[in-house]
Amino acid sequence: MSKASTFYVVAAFVLIATAVDFAKRTCLAGPEKIASQKDDSTAVATKRYDLGRPATSADFVSHDYLVGPKGKGLPKGRGTAREGHAIYLQSCTACHGVRGEGTNEYPALVGGKNTLETDNPVATIGSYWPYATTVWDYVNRAMPYQNPGSLKPDEVYAVTAYLLAMNGTISEYFELNERTLPQVRMPNFDGFVPDPRPDVKQ
Repeated sequence: MSKASTFYVVAAFVLIATAVDFAKRTCLAGPEKIASQKDDSTAVATKRYDLGRPATSADFVSHDYLVGPKGKGLPKGRGTAREGHAIYLQSCTACHGVRGEGTNEYPALVGGKNTLETDNPVATIGSYWPYATTVWDYVNRAMPYQNPGSLKPDEVYAVTAYLLAMNGTISEYFELNERTLPQVRMPNFDGFVPDPRPDVKQ
């Protein structure tokens, strides 16, 4: 027998032995043993990383609704920019700056008008966002960064009013509430177009 033939014979035996061993550990092992192996590996992974916990219904209390562009879902409340100034200074300036100019790590909230079509676009509430209602929704669900969902509805209305006022969208005396907020027209309202895909609800 040539060396080449011997090599192929040995290789065939190795492949057969590997296949038999694999079959014993899977198909021939039985579903109970396979399930046990999976449970063991899951337990090891859980014990190794020890991260997180199962979510409870209480975790979703402050995130149990969304506010749409037309204001559906807005709760009762009110606030003005003058009232929102103090809340902004306490909860927002560390990340977004005293005047909403942003920091090295967090984006600007003010400015950027007429920059979206330039080589250096600056997307802010005043230059990019199409709906004032979604500003309220985002602040309500995700801000302040270190304690999201902690602001009361009146505080969210006030902070939203302050952000809009800093961008020149409303006056500092204009009262935002569940009725007036959907009526605020953002500068970039016409900068978006409807999604034409038939499976997307308009």
